[in-house]
Amino acid sequence: MSKQFSPFSKEELMPKPEMLEIKKQKGELFIGVPKETHLQEKRICLTPDAVAALTSHGHRVIVESGAGEGANYTDNEYSEAGAKISHSTEEVFGCELILKVEPPTLKEIAWINPQSTLFSALQLKTQNKKYFEALAKKRITAIAFDFITDEHGVYPVVKSLSEIAGISSVLIAAELMQNNSGGNGLLFGNIGGVPPSDIVILGAGTVGEFAARSAVGLGARVKVFDNSITKLRRLQHNLNYPVYTSTIQPKTLQKALMRCDVAIGAVRGKTRTPILVSEEMVEQMKDGAVIVDVSIDSGGCFETSEVTTHKKPTFTKHGVIHYCVPNIPSRYSRTATLSISNIFTPYLLNIAEEGGIENAARFHNSLRKGMYFYHGILTNKAVADWFSLPFRDINLLIL
Repeated sequence: MSKQFSPFSKEELMPKPEMLEIKKQKGELFIGVPKETHLQEKRICLTPDAVAALTSHGHRVIVESGAGEGANYTDNEYSEAGAKISHSTEEVFGCELILKVEPPTLKEIAWINPQSTLFSALQLKTQNKKYFEALAKKRITAIAFDFITDEHGVYPVVKSLSEIAGISSVLIAAELMQNNSGGNGLLFGNIGGVPPSDIVILGAGTVGEFAARSAVGLGARVKVFDNSITKLRRLQHNLNYPVYTSTIQPKTLQKALMRCDVAIGAVRGKTRTPILVSEEMVEQMKDGAVIVDVSIDSGGCFETSEVTTHKKPTFTKHGVIHYCVPNIPSRYSRTATLSISNIFTPYLLNIAEEGGIENAARFHNSLRKGMYFYHGILTNKAVADWFSLPFRDINLLIL
């Protein structure tokens, strides 16, 4: 009798234990949204629609009473979306995951439970060493939404708020050019038979691009200055409209400023924004011309710039109206809130889907980049260098 051959080995034919697929353990989030206490801050991290999306997935959300008022959202809207409305600030800060726009104060950090997770802006240039020591003491995991990058290397929150700031700068300038605001009484537009307004924009990043886009849309003559040829080319390509572009050369810039009706500062520096326009240059600008220094958040790029507030936003120096309010997007709090909320919500749902912040950070590089504290251990080199604090690489801790 001929020997029978089998395509399977003896081991393969032996009975095997049944392998069942293990379902990934989803996490339930317990989210606290406190009321912002920082001066002039009117934004909130979540809209009622975002809260509804989270609660429909079984997550709990506590919103402090009045937290949405600055963005014109009522407690009733949040309550109907499934959130619990609390009159106790301490209760809100007692949640496992806290969402804030501005970084918490030392008093607010004292209310946070140990081992909690904090999502907020970091605003490195306005912080002090005590803030980081307080977070370390509570062993908090802290994520700065202004440090989070997406898969394309873009900072989604920063980019979105920069877009708002760019458009806002032109709308603000248009208001200030009116007679009622002490301006020259010029309309920011192109009327038949009337020469258009001249606008100079310093910086060809996101703020500069969206300022240029808005100004072009209104019919102004736009000149953009930046020392990066790549940025200038990208701006021209994205606008799909011919605008004057130049590198920053003092004589060329001075001539443009002497003729312009509006100058917008939209330059960023690694530490402090470089001063590109001297006081002498400002002196030679037209009486009633307008300066909107969006760069004031990091020092300002006009030598004459001084920080102003939303309540008293302008001052006049050498006959030129200066608008130097930090945090311009807060002026349009509802739009800014929608923008932040749309970015936050998918991240939160993903964190829950992955079974918690640690798993989510393990599989998503964007969250690791935004994380500057992991269970009280400082994991951001920029913060460590700025304040001379010990630093550990997040990739060695979490993977």
